[in-house]
Formats: sequence, C-alpha cells, structure tokens
Amino acid sequence: MALLVHLKTIRDLRGKGDRIAKVTFRGLSLYTHVLENCEDEARFDETFRWPIASRVDENEMLEVQVFNYSKVFTNRVIGTFKMVLQKVAEEGQLEVTDTLIDDNNTAIRASVTIYIKYTTVDGTVGVWSDGEFLDIPGDPEGTFQFETDSLLSGHSQGSGPAILDMEDLNRKAMRLGGVGALDPDSGFPGNLGFPENVLFLCNPNANIQLVGLNMDPVVCVEIGDDKKYTSMKESTNCPYYNEYFVFDFHVPPDVMFDKILKLSVIHSKNLLRSGTLVGTFKLDVGTVYSQPEHQFYHKWATLSDPDDITAGCKGYIKCDIAVVGKGDNIKTPHKNVLFGNLLLPEGVPLERQWARFYVKIYRAEGLPKMNTSIMANVKKAFIGENRDLVDPYVQVLFAGQRGKTSVQKSSYEPIWNEQVVFTEMFPPLCKRMKVQIRDSDKVNDVAIGTHFIDLRKIANDGDKGFLPTMGPAWVNMYGSTRQYTLMDEHQDLNEGLGEGVSFRARLLISVAVEILDTTSTEIVSSTEVQVEPVSNISESVTGKIEEFFLFGSFLEATMIDRKIGDKPISFEVTIGNYGNQIDGVSKPSAAKKKKKEGGGGGGGESDEEESELIQQNSSEDEADDNGDLVSVSSSPPMKPVITDRNYFHLPYFEKKPCIYIKSWWQDQRRRLYNSNIMDKIADKLEEGLNDVQEIIKTETAYPERRLRGVLEELSTGCNRFVTLANKDQNQAGRTKLDKERLKSCMREMESMGQQAKLIRSQVKRNTVRDKLKMVQNFLHRLRFLADEPQHSIPDVFIWMMSSNKRIAYARIPSKDILYSIVDEETGKDCGKVKAVFLRLPGKKGFGPAGWTVQAKMEMYLWLGLNKQRKDFLSGLPNGFEENKAPRTGSCLQSLPPISLVYNMKQVFQLRAHMYQARSLFAADSSGLSDPFARVFFSTHSQVTEVLSETLCPTWDQLLVFDDVELFGEAGELRDDPPIIVVEVYDQDTVGKAEFIGRTFAKPITKMCDEHYGPPRFPPQLEYYQIYRGNSTAGDLLAAFELLQIGQGGRAELPAINGPTDSDRGPILPVPMGIRPVLSRYRIEVLFWGLRDLKRVNLAQVDRPRVDIECAGRGVQSALIVNFKKNPNFSTLVKWFEVDLPENELLHPPLNIRVVDCRAFGRYTLVGSHAVTSLRRFIYSPPDKTQNNWASAGRPTHTMQDTFLVLSIPITRFYIFEKEEKKKKKKKKKGEVEEDDETDERMLDWWSKYFASIETLMEVYNKELEAEYDNFEDWLHTFNLYRGKAGDDDEAALDDDRIVGRFKGSMCMYKLPLSEEITREAGFDPNMGMFQSIPHNDPINVLVRVFVVRATDLHPADVNGKADPYVVIKLGKSELKDKENYISKQLNPVFGKAFDMEATFPMESMLTVSVYDWDLVGTDDLIGETKIDLENRYYSKHRATCGIANNYSVHGYNMWRDPMKPSQILAKLCKEGKLDGPHYGPGGRVKVANRIFMGATEIEDETGLKKQTDEHLALTVLKHWEEIPRVGCKLIPEHVETRPLFHPEKPGIEQGRIEMWVDMFPMDMPAPGPAIDISPRKPKNFELRVIIWNTDDVVLEDDAFMTGEKMSDIYVKGWLKGQQEDKQDTDVHYHSLTGEGNFNWRFVFPFDYLMAEEKIVISKKESMFSWDETEYKIPARLTLQVWDADHFSADDFLGAIELDLNRFPRGAKTAKQCSIGMVQNEAELPCISIFKQKRVKGWWPFVARDENDEMELTGKVEAELHLMSAEEAEKSPVGLGRNEPDPLEKPNRPDTSLMWFVNPLKSIRYFIWHNYRWLILKALGLLLLLLLLGLFLYSFPGYLVKKMLGA
Repeated sequence: MALLVHLKTIRDLRGKGDRIAKVTFRGLSLYTHVLENCEDEARFDETFRWPIASRVDENEMLEVQVFNYSKVFTNRVIGTFKMVLQKVAEEGQLEVTDTLIDDNNTAIRASVTIYIKYTTVDGTVGVWSDGEFLDIPGDPEGTFQFETDSLLSGHSQGSGPAILDMEDLNRKAMRLGGVGALDPDSGFPGNLGFPENVLFLCNPNANIQLVGLNMDPVVCVEIGDDKKYTSMKESTNCPYYNEYFVFDFHVPPDVMFDKILKLSVIHSKNLLRSGTLVGTFKLDVGTVYSQPEHQFYHKWATLSDPDDITAGCKGYIKCDIAVVGKGDNIKTPHKNVLFGNLLLPEGVPLERQWARFYVKIYRAEGLPKMNTSIMANVKKAFIGENRDLVDPYVQVLFAGQRGKTSVQKSSYEPIWNEQVVFTEMFPPLCKRMKVQIRDSDKVNDVAIGTHFIDLRKIANDGDKGFLPTMGPAWVNMYGSTRQYTLMDEHQDLNEGLGEGVSFRARLLISVAVEILDTTSTEIVSSTEVQVEPVSNISESVTGKIEEFFLFGSFLEATMIDRKIGDKPISFEVTIGNYGNQIDGVSKPSAAKKKKKEGGGGGGGESDEEESELIQQNSSEDEADDNGDLVSVSSSPPMKPVITDRNYFHLPYFEKKPCIYIKSWWQDQRRRLYNSNIMDKIADKLEEGLNDVQEIIKTETAYPERRLRGVLEELSTGCNRFVTLANKDQNQAGRTKLDKERLKSCMREMESMGQQAKLIRSQVKRNTVRDKLKMVQNFLHRLRFLADEPQHSIPDVFIWMMSSNKRIAYARIPSKDILYSIVDEETGKDCGKVKAVFLRLPGKKGFGPAGWTVQAKMEMYLWLGLNKQRKDFLSGLPNGFEENKAPRTGSCLQSLPPISLVYNMKQVFQLRAHMYQARSLFAADSSGLSDPFARVFFSTHSQVTEVLSETLCPTWDQLLVFDDVELFGEAGELRDDPPIIVVEVYDQDTVGKAEFIGRTFAKPITKMCDEHYGPPRFPPQLEYYQIYRGNSTAGDLLAAFELLQIGQGGRAELPAINGPTDSDRGPILPVPMGIRPVLSRYRIEVLFWGLRDLKRVNLAQVDRPRVDIECAGRGVQSALIVNFKKNPNFSTLVKWFEVDLPENELLHPPLNIRVVDCRAFGRYTLVGSHAVTSLRRFIYSPPDKTQNNWASAGRPTHTMQDTFLVLSIPITRFYIFEKEEKKKKKKKKKGEVEEDDETDERMLDWWSKYFASIETLMEVYNKELEAEYDNFEDWLHTFNLYRGKAGDDDEAALDDDRIVGRFKGSMCMYKLPLSEEITREAGFDPNMGMFQSIPHNDPINVLVRVFVVRATDLHPADVNGKADPYVVIKLGKSELKDKENYISKQLNPVFGKAFDMEATFPMESMLTVSVYDWDLVGTDDLIGETKIDLENRYYSKHRATCGIANNYSVHGYNMWRDPMKPSQILAKLCKEGKLDGPHYGPGGRVKVANRIFMGATEIEDETGLKKQTDEHLALTVLKHWEEIPRVGCKLIPEHVETRPLFHPEKPGIEQGRIEMWVDMFPMDMPAPGPAIDISPRKPKNFELRVIIWNTDDVVLEDDAFMTGEKMSDIYVKGWLKGQQEDKQDTDVHYHSLTGEGNFNWRFVFPFDYLMAEEKIVISKKESMFSWDETEYKIPARLTLQVWDADHFSADDFLGAIELDLNRFPRGAKTAKQCSIGMVQNEAELPCISIFKQKRVKGWWPFVARDENDEMELTGKVEAELHLMSAEEAEKSPVGLGRNEPDPLEKPNRPDTSLMWFVNPLKSIRYFIWHNYRWLILKALGLLLLLLLLGLFLYSFPGYLVKKMLGA
C-alpha cells in the first residue's frame, strides 16, 4: 500500500532565487532537490512515495511547503498548501492546482500543481487483535505460529529472516528450579540521593509482528538520551533479532527511575535516510524495577503510532528488559512463565486506550528572587519602576514529553491559567509526572522548584476505582535557601533530588484524564503536547482561608557543632514564607495588607504581606486595634557555652525562649487528619510487628499472642478510621480526588479491618511467620494510603542562624504538629516535647560532614487554627510561668509568651552502664579502630576509656552523671525522659578523634519514692544499633538508668556494687546484677592455613602467625616458617579457656588477627577478622538415644520400598528429548505409532545434559557453594580485612579491603565436658573435638575443568556482540583457549575440558575467565569467577568428582571416577567408623543397620551380563544423607552455573558460565581420559524437492485481448535462514484454471544437528566481518507461489511453511487437499522427513485476505526426498530438469505458448474455451432453423404433390 504524490510545478513565484519544496504526510517529510536561480516558475517534477501500513483516512492531511533555499541561513517559507485526502481515499487518484497561503493564512499569487495516487494492494491489512498473541494452544512459545503467520500475511519478496538463537537450547537448559519467593519489598530502593551503578539490559530477543508488508525493520532502544539500534532485517514484517543491549548508568535511583525507556520500530533506515517510524512503546525504568526480579521476561510490547492515535496497534515486539542495581543478580525466571504475554505490569488491562492528560496550571505565589538586585536598583534609579526579580514559567514532563506554559515576566505571583495536554496510552507505564517552575533567563533557565505527581496516588484501578484526578489544589515546592546567589550549590534540590531545605513557592494546579474515543472523527490524531488557555477559577475552590497559629518553644539546644564558632546563635522557625526574615519577599503595598487584615480576603497574597510585619520584629505600633498580634519567629541570639571538645550548648536553663507565627492558609485540615489517623495506625502496627519479630528472634515465649494483640489493635484502628473520616463531608474546597480518595480509603480500611480479624483467628504457633508476612503487606498498604497527594499547609523549617547566615536546618511535616480536638487526628508530635536534630543542607548533609550532629534541640511545637489557640501550651512540661512581650493595650491575656520561666526543677543522677560494642566500623588503616564512647545527656557529656586496636571493645565501665537538672513535673519526666545520645569515636594519635557512629537511647527512670528492684530495676543490658549516616556501624551493649535525687541527697540512691578487684583505678566497672552472669567455656581453634596474603607496606608476608582473642583471653598459632613454600600450620589444634556470659546473645565477638613476624622482633599486623556470633561454633553433644537412627525410628521396610523402584536393571534409562515430546503428545486417533527407539550411538553427553531436567544429571542454576553452604562443613574461611572501611552503603567495597583468608574453625563448649566423648575409641586428645580430619600436608591433585557454555555475556564490541574464549588460571599455570574463540556470540557453547596439575594448599584458587578476542589491541576481560578448590576437596560432601546417577562401564555414560562405587562406599564407612557395607543375596546391602536394594547385573560392551555390587553401592551413596551420625548429601554428577564478575564493576553480573570441576589425587590410580563434551558437529544432508504440479492457484491477471482471468505461475522455495539460496521453477504461462505443470527439482544442501533439531549456518555478518558467525535455526522449508509479470513486480499469491521435523502428511489428491491442513495442524498426524526420508503429496498454499483471515490460494504437488551427503554423492541429480537424472518436460496445454507466436491458435483456444457452450447452442439453434427453413421451403411443393397425388 502506498501514497504517491507527483509534485509538478509551482507558478507565479515572486523574485528570483533557489527554491526547495517539502511534502509532508503522516509526520514524515520528504524534500525535493534544490532548483537554482528559478524565477516565476519552479518545475520540480518529482514523485514521492510513502509506504503505508494502514488505510488512508479521509481526515488525513497532505502538506506542501515551498521555501526560498539558503546555504547559510534557515530556509524562508514562501507558502504552504494543505489538503484533506477525502477525495483521494474515495477515488484513488486526483490532480489538483491550487493557490498557496502564507504564514498569516492569506492566499498569495503562487499556485501549485500536484497529482496524487493512492494504491492499495489486493486488500489492506487490518489491525491485529491482542488476543492473537496471547495464548496459542499446543505451542508454549508462540514462535512457530508466528513464523508461519508472517509468511502468509506478507506479500513479500523475501521472508522472515534467520532465527538466530539458541532458543530451544535455552528452553531446555532453563531448568531453573524455584526462583525463591518474591520479596515483598521489591519496590524502589531507598532514595538517598547517592549515585548508583545501574545496568540496564534490554534484549529485543524475538519475533516482532508488524502491520504492513515487505518492511525492512530496525528496532531502536532509547533510554534517556542513549540510543542503540539493532541490525536491519530485510523484506519481512516478522523479523527476529535476538540482540542484546546494555546501558550503563551511574545516577541516583530517583533520576534513574524517571528515565523513559522507548522502543521504536523504524522502517528502512539507512545511512542516508532516517526511515519512517512504524510504532513506539514507552515505559519508565521505575516500572521495570518494581516488577518481580526487576525485570520483564519474554514479553510482547504493543507498538502504537504517536502521530496517529486512531490507527490502533501497529505491531508487537518481544523483548526482555531488566534493571540491575549494584548487588542485584539477574535471575532468569522460572520456566513456567507464560510465554507470549504482553509487556505490562500486573493489573494493567491488555487493551490500553489512548487518553488525554490535562495538567492545568493556574497560578503560583511566594516565588523567590532569581536575579541580582543590582540591575534592578539601576533600573529603579532611571525609570522609577520596581520590578519583581523573577520570570517564571511552568514545565511539565510526562512519559518522555515536555510541555511549557508561557513566561510571566517579572512576577512573584504569576498567573498563567493555561493547560498542558499530553496524549498517552492509558494506563500509562510512567508513574510520575514532573511539574517544575522554572525561571526564564537569557543564558540558561534554572529550576525554582519541582513537584512530582505520583499517578498511583491520584488514581485507583480497582472495580470502584477512578481515573487520575487532582485538585485544583496548591502544591508546595521545596528546594534550596531563598537568597539568590549566582552559583547555587544546592541547585539539585530545586530539581527534586534530595530533601528540600526551604520553602520555594506554591503552585495551584489540577490534573484530569479523559479517555479518548479514537473512532470519533473530530479527534486530533497526533500526540504532540498542546498548551491551551483555560478560564480562571475562584479563590474559594481550594478551600476557605483560615488564620493558623504556630507556637514553638526551645527547651534545650545542645550538641551544637564547635565548627560554627562562638558567635551568638539564634533559631528561626518558618512556615511557608511566614516567619522568614532574611530572604522572604520584598514588601507589598500597605493597601493590600489592610485588605487582608480587614477580612482575611486576599489570602493568596498572604505569604508576602506577613514579611512586612516581621520586618519590625515586635514593635508595638504594628499592633492593630483589634488586638492582632505580631509574629515572633526567631529566638533571641545567645552565646554558646562549651560542653566538651566537640560541642557547645546554649544556656537555656530556667528561661526557655518561644516563637509564634500567624499565617493564612486554605483550610484543608481534613486531608492531614485522615493521613494522621492512618499514620498512627501504621506506627502502632509497625511497633507491634517489631515486637513480634524480636520475640521470634530471641526465641522467647508466645509470639502468636503478641501478633493477635497487634491484629486486634489494627482492626479497631481501622474501624475508628471509618467513623472519624466520614465527617466534614461538605467542607469548602473538597476536590474530586478528596471525595474519591475518602471512599477508596474507607473501603480499604474496612476490608483491612475485616482481614485483620480473620487472620487473628488463624494465628497459631506454627503459622506466625506466614501471617507476619501478610501483616507486613498491610503496613506497606497503610503507609501508601497515608501519603496525601494534595498538599495544604507547607512544612515547618527550623534554621539555626549565626551572624545572619543559615547554618543547619530541620524540616518538620506540618501534619505531625497539627492540632485537632479529636485525639486520633492530632499530629504525632503536636503538643509534645521532641528531640530534633539539625543537619547541614543539601549535599553537605551527606557523607562525613553530615554525620556530625549540627545541633540537638528539645522542642515543643503546636500548630492549629487561631481560634483553637487556648490549648496551645497544654503539652508543655508543667511548672512554668509565661513571660509576655511588654505591650500597651488591654488584651494582654491573649498574647502568647515570648519565653517560659521554669521554677520547678528535678535533680537526677544518670548511670550509663557501657558494657561493650561489637562489629564497629574500621576507622584506621590497619583495619581496626581505637574506640571510645561519648555519652551526652542534656548539657552534660562523659567519655569511656580508649581501647586500642579493636573493633569489639569491652569497656565494662559505668559513667555516672551527677546533678543533672531537668525542668518540669516529676511524673512527666518518669514517663518520657529526654534522649541519651551515644557517639563512638576512634582515637587518633594526631589530630581529632574520628567519628565512627551514633546511637540513641532512653533511660529507665526511678523517682525517689519508688523501690529499686524488679521488674524494672536493675536494668537489663540491651543492644543498640550504631548508625553512621545511613549505614550501620556496629552495635552497643549498654543499659541506662536515671535516678531522682530526693531530699536526702545522693546517700539515698542505690549503692553501686561493682566487682571488688578494682585494678582499673578511677574507672568504675558495670555493677553486679547488670553485668552478665559468666560461665567457664573452652574454645578450641583449628588452625589450617593462610591464603592469598597481600603485601604489607610493600613487603611480602613471609612468616605469619594467627592470634585468636576472645573476652581478653586468647591463643597463638604456630609460626608458618615459609609462607611461599607451605602456607599451612604445623600444629593443627590449640585451645584456651575463657569466662563468657550464659546468655548466648551477649557473647562477645572473637577476634582473629594475622601478624607477620619480621626481623629484630618486630610484628606487623597483616589483617583481622571479627567473628561476631560464636553461635554456629557451639558444640552440642550427640543425643545418645538417637545414635543409630538419625531420622528417628523409620522402620526398615519403608526404606526397602523406597529403593525397589531402582531395582530395575538399568540398561535403557535415558529418555531422549524427542521421546519427551512424544510422550507429551498423547497418541492421536488413527496415528500410526512410529518406531521411536533412539539409537544408542546417537546419545552423547549433551543428550544427558538436555535430558537432565528429568533424571540424569543435576544442573544447578547457581554456584555449587550456594547449594552446599560454601563447603564449610568443617573447614571455614575467614576473610582478613585491613584498611579503612568505605563509607558507601555498599558492602561491595569491602572486597578491596580483603588482604587474605584464614582457614580454620572453632569449637566452643561449656566446661566440664561429659566423659563419654573423651572415652570413645580412637579419641586423640591433641585434636580435641576435631577428630578424624585429614592432615594438611601439601598434596598433588589433577584438576579437570569442564566449561560447557556461557550465557548472557556483557557485550564487549561496538556491534553489541563479543568474541569470547576461555582462560583458566590455577596458581602459576594458565591455559588460554584463544585460538578457539567463538565469533560474535553472547551465548557461546564452548564444550571444552582442561586438565591442570596443582599442589594444594599453594595453588587452590581456580579462576575461570571469559575474554573477548580482538583483532587489534589487547583482549578485554568480560568477566571471571573464582573457585576455592581446597574447601571442595576436603569437604565431606565429596566434591572431587560428582556421583553419576547410575553405573555403566562403557558408552557415553561411563563411570568417570577412578574409584568404583563399592570402593568409595567402603572408604566412607571406614572413615565414619560405620558397620558395613555387607552385601547380601537378592540385591541387598546393609550399612549401619540400614538395608538398601538395587540391581546386581551389568552389561559390558559385548552385551554379556555380569554380577556386580556396584549398583548396590551406588544406591547407598545416593542416599548417604540418610545414614545416621555421619550422613550428608554427596555431590551428584552436575553442571553448576556461576555468575561472571568484572573487578571494575563490582556487584554487577556480566553473564553466567556453566561448568564443573573434577579433582583426582595424584597418589591414586589415574582417571581415564576426560569425557568429550565438545559441541555436537552438524551432519550434512541434502533435501531434494520436486515440484510436480500446482492446482487451483488464484488467477491474478487479465488477458490482454479477452479480459480472461489467468496467471503466469511459478514456485519459489528455500530453507529458512538460506534466503539468498532460494530457487525458482520456470514459469507456467497463461494458466487459466490455476493448474501448473512443472516437473522441477530444487536441491538444498544443509548442515543439521539431529539432537537439537536445528540447521547450522555459518556466514559473514557483513562484508567487513573478519570471520563467519554461526547461527542455529529450526529446519523449515518454505514454498511460495507467485504470478510472474513482465513489467511490474511479481505478485505474491500464497505460501506454505513446513517444519521438517513435524509437518502434516500430504493429501493423496488435489481434491483432498484443504486449508484445514494448515489451520488444524495440531490435530493432524505429523511426520518427520528425517524419519520418513521420502514423502509425496499435495499441500495447500495460503495467504491472508483483506480481513486478515486465512484463505486458500492454491495447492502444490511436491515430493520431498532427504539424503545424507554420502548418499547424495552416490546418486547425484541436476537442478530443475537438468542432467543427471533429468525429469521429463511437463505436458503443458498449447495456450501456454505466447499468444503472439500463433495468434489464430490462441484466439481459437480463447473463443472455444470461453464460448464453447454458446457456440454449440448457436450451432444447434442454427441446425433447427435450417431444418425449419427447409421444411418451410419444401413444404408447399410436397403439399401440392400430395394433393395432386403425383
């Protein structure tokens, strides 16, 4: 289908010049050539052609523009001609001459002449329905169906290109087991504003289905500004790419998730032309990340045309998309994923519609200055006008499109009243809309503030849901501080990254969505963003303006950073612009102010007016007559006082300063109230869940009771919400979203309440964990619901000011301090004293600078309506007097105080019991720290002693704070004491102590009249998590108590009864009763060896030693004399005794340190490791009662039953994949069961690999270590660290700190130990608990590494591919397989075995790397994996050589281990001191009182049967884990899948490698040769296809003279993937019946892999390729029938594609051949040419008609004959009808001769053929007439004769 436009000429142009014309249709512009120096007429005479995929609609436009061409400047438009194509669509062609119009839409003299032709092929192609792809029965992948579809629908010259994949291979190899439950938190990671490495994988991996014919499609993948293109596939609408793109980003998650991913399909793009866009698909990265496993796998994305939204679906593209953050690993999903479904998140309907998104921008207020005032002052001096210094406009970004409003010059309160309209599919796959106020500037525009609208929060997709709607509502924008600087260091904050530190502006907007009816005619079909004006809205729409009152009191200001200096400090509180003294906005006129104060009417301007009141901070003359009060927004400046080396405090003792601010806002409290109720329910729920988890963790009693209580609270909370939220329904300013949200929140809360009740009744002891997970989902839901999308009152900011500069801030959400008369609706911090920590603004607040607290405030805040003000002091600690501002006037009562004076104070003693810390952050270069802790309470601070060189200090120290004065009532202080802050530092010899981390605690308070005793006292030691920024930095074990000092002074306090041995001088230890109860433990340490020690201070480690220390005691290993020669220790086991707490949770960590002993008695620390929990090393003696029966009391006979299954003699055990398929297809009616015995010789290792899904071999989709607990069954590996720890949250950086590994183990037990163990036979007292472990002398091993294949490698070359090869390193030896690199493959099959000899322990780390071969330059590393062979070798799981599933002595499944199963079993029994094995008659074997059964015969190569015990022994080995005491799972024959990593991209997977390792000790008999796993070699075949005849072929042409329907038939054929070798028959001319006779032979040689059922093709990708690339393609034969034309392109008539492995048997006659053979293929009996070898029959040709239905277009009689290459050589044949073995010429009717060769003959034939009945009838009639004539002629004569009787 195409539209042709012939641009003839343009006349009556003015002047002389170079002209050029542009013709545009459907958004695609084509240009003419330039006509130079033409005067009044420009004769272009050019034809333009648009190939189009959908019909030309009668409303579509064609546009012609004529320009004056200029080489230097832009071309100037002369005139434009536009026309609607209605007439063209109806009639198909049209010639037009018409005048042009200029820019102002007025006609000019010039006129244009064009001729338009619209051609449709025999029909147009309709639009696909989505259902077509969703689920095709009997074809899980959906691939076969599509590939045939494509050929039928394509009237194409070529065909679908090669399927370049290992799709089937992958499918079989996707044995992925369960992929683990989905993480409920798989949402977005916390956005900390830190950049993250994000790897973006996108794989348009398969068929694309496009509307249209004969296309040359290219896919463009675009993320943000990065674009990548696939290769072009020619003349097909069903291309297959399998290309893999990786995009690397290093940006904060927030930025990443807003990036738009766009997939576009472009038709015929090349170097010269950009191609035409077929369709696009858009979604944001956040949508992908929020999917399970952060990916879409094998999904179909629907393409739509952005320029023509009425056109429907333009096709589908199948792709995989994954987003991988650091540390995520790519999981290939479970193979049960339904293939062929659409790429849409859960819950999105399959048919998405187009919708308009209207974002209305009304006005903004409170904008900051965005220009220097210098120029403004100059202007003012000259002109006298005072301008606002900002030129704002609003920009909206959504789904990759951007819309802007107009710019309002010089206005702090701009009014736009415009709407930005986006046209996008609904529901959109982009979650956020970004609304930004920007300042227009000549140089560059900067953002003033940004607001994100989350579409999920303003819509609900449930049954009773609603479309996205919002507002009209004010949104508040926050960002950097308001003063204008040329280079704003916090500009990022204005872009919406990080937490804003100041109010910037508020903007009145609304959002609405309208679903479009694309069938209606007046719809604009483009998706361009439009900006239109809208009418103004009234003030009252957003709510009634009320006067709000904010009161705050500073009770304490401590921990003020010393860096600030000792200048006076004050605190400023602002809400919006109210209270902002230094950078609010310039004064407005007094008139405005009066208007506002009179009636509160002009609330919109209220922000700024207030600033005037503030200027004269509290001068009396401002007070109005009506007793209006003046805001006081900052505390009086005060000089700080020193607390200790790091911090100051302000002396707010008795006198506490206060602030109060009046402000005017729209009254939308209801929104915040509902939010508060839900937040409170969620807080309670969270607290309860944490309790339950703690109970489960500490294994204390009855977690289920607590969980029931939590659920009870939740359901009552939900019911309470339903009753409370329903009031205030008719309040002014309620938007549609308010109403809808209320409804949906109430529904959700109601159902949540009911579910909670239901779950509560189901909570049992054993279901606690499951139910806990469900309740956690409630918590997520609650938090989501509580987040209100429409703002009302801006947040409150508290700034610490010093010398008029802003230093540090805290931001408090206004809803948290909002007052309500209903308790549940009140903010959680309203009217309460809260600790507030100030921090540095913007980026300064992250990283080391942000860790130090800038100030800690104890603050009281209250926000409410002015009229509810009476209660605003009610929450303060009692015992104060108000101190009001001196003021004339009568109404002193109503004034708030400017300070509070406390006359009640309580004196306390604080006891901080600092016991120990563990797992601290390593702050020194040695990898250790010298920690001490500093405790802050109120204005006091004390420190513990410094303990050097440890990460696990045990301070055991009591810090006593005497005479701590606290203000307020005693009872209040008991229930809510102030916070204690503990900071841990690292002492450095020079310079300041370095911060390690901080934690907070609340003390337990005892008043003087209470008894000091249980249950509250003495307090228990507790663990407090230490934080450093956002990451954890260890735990602190401590207890805190606050004791009131009464009348009797300190003497009345409980005595401090510490241990008596006070050898620590003035340091008090933690007293008895609080310190843990200790017991005597013995810790035995197994010293095995050290590995991979790095240099220390450039010197190699030569004589290392290991020191073990725990709780002050320890032991040293023997010295390793020469680390290079033997890194193992000579003495294996040592022990020490130590006193440890009875409570396991309080056990101190155990420290491992490695030191290097240098000359002259010097020691250097190499590295250290802290074992935080000794729990896994605690020895528990075996239970004597169960000594024989590990799986207690299972009777023997069931064991026998289990194994009877295995007692069948195993000769033919292998199910081959083909049989698999066979079994799945049940035997059909009338199907002959073919002999499907698989030939033994055909089986090889790969058969076993592919069949491993069922039986034969374990294929682990992870590392073997992950499956078997790192092989640390008795030998553990401890990483040694040195150097400062990284400050990032990522643990990946710790890898750089690893300086080596210590191998060994511990065993810890309480003394005394029972005698039984030591009395056991053969107990070696030197080895302690480590009996029967092997010796650690060096040992020689043969290591055999098998590398099967690699998958999903990271592309290394520019073309998005790689040329991988394998490199194996072990110790000093390295094997490179460089010459066998695999060209252009990201999923290479290596199939290689490598043998190496190694000596453990020196060479025990095996590295398998994949490199990319490069012709020029060095080869690049793609990724590598490291395997510790030593742990495998010594493991009890026997990881040396996997145990095969069965034992055979010959064939491809031969036993690989040099030890036979019986020898292995005997050895295991001996080592485990087990009785057995005893082989008995009847195929039984007894091991340790267990009886196993199995086969006893084996076949050798000659087929003779022999008796053997090996099957029996193997049965025991396979069930070794069931043997009591010593049993464990032995490793089976396997393939493991290991991720590849690149050292420069830590944590991001670069692909995976499938491999396994065998190890054989050299002192044992040598193993046989390695099994052959080399990739299968394809076999050469020749397929001979004879096309005998065709019948019923549709007739396409009209005869020249007679108008007769006829066709010139010929047949094309090719094998898929070899289109360039396609073969044609000769032409059967002038077939009038659709019959064609050919007797023509095609010959197709090909290479074929029998086992994989794929054809293998090797060809160069392009002329520049260095070598050939190998592709594997399904074996499919395509036959097409065409009509030959002399002058125009040949017409495609129909096609059939036969899968040579499974195709329907041909019909015996043409009559029996029907379209059903294609449509009902699944039900028909199928045959394989590889089994039948020769087959003949009739097959149908089909094509698609206009309605996209299949129709029969012909039949072909063909014969297929398959021969191997050797057979073909013996009996050669010629192509076509040539020698050798020629076919006879077909007997074609005469008409096939050309009509002009023998015109008479052909005319005779035509006439006779067409009119023979007519002619015969005419002749008959003629005869009758003749007879009649004769009769009439002769009748009178006869009559006379008769009458006369002559």
